[in-house]
Amino acid sequence: MAGLNKVMLIGNLGRDPETSVYEGNVKRVTFTLATSETYKDKSGNKVTQTEWHNIVCWRGLAEIAGQYLKKGMQVYVEGKIRTHSWEDNGVKKYATDILADTFQMIGPRGANECGEQFAPNASSSDHPSAPAAPAQPSSAPAVTPEEDDLPF
Repeated sequence: MAGLNKVMLIGNLGRDPETSVYEGNVKRVTFTLATSETYKDKSGNKVTQTEWHNIVCWRGLAEIAGQYLKKGMQVYVEGKIRTHSWEDNGVKKYATDILADTFQMIGPRGANECGEQFAPNASSSDHPSAPAAPAQPSSAPAVTPEEDDLPF
């Protein structure tokens, strides 16, 4: 039986998205997303706990995220959990990312009042498992007509 790896988050961007361009003009955009929950402790004091999530978008979704998302915006993100490791001066380190499949800008701080949902034809999960070193960052080219299926 196959497992299920599905994540749904609503939160605010902690920083502007950062774009990397790899061999073959494959784009990768990363940003942090803060989710918070508030509860009362044993003494009745209100406590807010914030979790920070590393979000990764690839290809078409990366193009859209890089163009439209900004620090502070509230977004809904759907994707899956990916954990990876690497060696740093002989110390094994781990990171957990959310590999986004789709996102939707929501909330009063979002630039898109109608709550458009973005999920490109090419799945964000179709990323290379070990991409080549990033090419020099360049300004994002205009979206070609076949990629531009946005209603605005």
